[in-house]
Amino acid sequence: MENGLVQVYCGKGKGKTTAAIGLGIRALGNGYKVIMIQFLKHDTTSECKMIKALEPDFKIFHFEKKRGFTWQLNDEEKQEIKSETSNALKFASKVMDTGQCDVLILDEILNSLELGFVSEEEVITLIENKSDDVELVLTGRTLPESIANKADYISRIESIKHPMDKGIDARKGIEY
Repeated sequence: MENGLVQVYCGKGKGKTTAAIGLGIRALGNGYKVIMIQFLKHDTTSECKMIKALEPDFKIFHFEKKRGFTWQLNDEEKQEIKSETSNALKFASKVMDTGQCDVLILDEILNSLELGFVSEEEVITLIENKSDDVELVLTGRTLPESIANKADYISRIESIKHPMDKGIDARKGIEY
């Protein structure tokens, strides 16, 4: 890929991961290789099952053990996530350095940043060291200005209305 840029899908609305996967599928359809690294998620979601069917050209990786929600974790478990996140970032850097993909999606990296599992400096360094041959996609709720300044595309996805507001739980195959 020539002229790879930095894209961000952020905001409190539903669909950031879905948008990033859609971009990955478009890239795959054009002969590009895609790697997605998911932060704060596990490989039990429906999209993970489908992406595995697209291997070896669209791969998905997870570095975190299966745990509960972050607000339910003790300090030791949070420290483990920080270490696992560090390993995921090292892997992301290696992927870019070795040209293993054309599109690299760091799903929920901004949430990892917001929760303190990764620093702004680490994310900025990854962006600054990005090869021109790689399209880098970041997702998550909150986008710090320092990272926004490094991005080429920013799409903010806002929640206007959500079924949870009426007490409707997340539905398998739709929300997860």
